[in-house]
Amino acid sequence: MGVPKRKPSTSRQRMRRAYNSVLHLPQISSCPQCAAPYVPHRVCPACGYYNSRQVLNVSALA
Repeated sequence: MGVPKRKPSTSRQRMRRAYNSVLHLPQISSCPQCAAPYVPHRVCPACGYYNSRQVLNVSALA
């Protein structure tokens, strides 16, 4: 059975594990109000709706 001869350095361990954060990209959903793409559990940037009610007035932001 293969056994490592030396302990991997902290730097090498962190370089190996750094790629795991790249794999978890944010999922994109379509807004039920305007069908624009948005990140779930956030206010829709196109229409300002969250959970079927208007939270932001988008015309004032534009």
